[in-house]
Amino acid sequence: MEEQKLHYLRQLLNRRNETSAERYIVAMQESEERARKFYAEPISLDSNAFVEMMLLDSCFIVELLRKYKMTNLRDLNDCIFVLEHIRYGLCCDLMLFENQLLFFIVIQLFNMTKNSSDSLDNLVGMFVSFFVWITPGIFLQAPFLNPREDDIEHLLGLLHYCCCYEFHSMVSQRNIVEIKDESLKSTKELQEAGIKFEKIQGRHLFDIRFVNGTMEIPTLVVQDSTESFLRNIVAYEQYLPDSSRNYFTAYHKIMDYLVNTSEDVEILTHHGIIHNILGDNEVAGAMINKLGNNIVGSYAGYEEVYNNVNEHCREKWNLWLAILRRKCFNNPWALISFLAAVVLLFLTVLQTIFTIHPVGRI
Repeated sequence: MEEQKLHYLRQLLNRRNETSAERYIVAMQESEERARKFYAEPISLDSNAFVEMMLLDSCFIVELLRKYKMTNLRDLNDCIFVLEHIRYGLCCDLMLFENQLLFFIVIQLFNMTKNSSDSLDNLVGMFVSFFVWITPGIFLQAPFLNPREDDIEHLLGLLHYCCCYEFHSMVSQRNIVEIKDESLKSTKELQEAGIKFEKIQGRHLFDIRFVNGTMEIPTLVVQDSTESFLRNIVAYEQYLPDSSRNYFTAYHKIMDYLVNTSEDVEILTHHGIIHNILGDNEVAGAMINKLGNNIVGSYAGYEEVYNNVNEHCREKWNLWLAILRRKCFNNPWALISFLAAVVLLFLTVLQTIFTIHPVGRI
């Protein structure tokens, strides 16, 4: 990709009729001190190498997004757009937690090379278009309200912002509820307690609800990129100073409770809640479970779901009804037998009443 980065920089300069990258180098030099302060550990690169890295990486990212959105800017033999697996690999590489370029550097390069109609909204919109196809069922939103530079540190932070914007807006309007029980039974156990599962379309992936004994859950797409996507974005959340926005961690937590075995995956797949492109239920279940290793859990946004589901499970009447449905109504013959038994019991009671009190006797 280093050669590709240089190629993209040359193309940018040619398109802008510029013969030198001097003004961009100067801009990166002026930002160097601020940029170095963002990194957790000292950067071993000297000043020239660090500035070169910032310039090439920021130019590559901005041009990549532009070319993805505006096909007229592409070369016919650009391997990134000719070979889909390379573009897929780039998506995964750009969201690696340990491989992030500072967002303010990207914005700086974008502003220096934009035309009169470009805005930050355009950049975020191009970013969303590029990443939307590897998300596990999330409809990425490019908010019209521009994110502040102080809120977004890097591209992974921007991805998190776009994924969570809609759900955060919804959760922030709810009343704060104290969680009473910080665990859930598995899908099979909940089903045995009489809880139904239903796939919900048109709602945000995180928008899980418990309504009238039914778990309403949007579809999670489990594909090759799902583990990498979730692992990196959950890792990012582990370092957020405000844990109330750990929505991916909280979503994974609730799914981890629901999935204990391949049978749980099979039930959720049957109801359309998991779209398992991997094919193997055990592989999908193991992926969901191991994502929680060494992770500090969160319940952000799901307090009412935990409380209401567990309250339902504690009600013995709900458990008895579930057993009755499972034992007596699980197939047509069992239902017919149950109804016949009820009718027979009713006739027996009726006969007993008429034996004790015959019709017409005073």
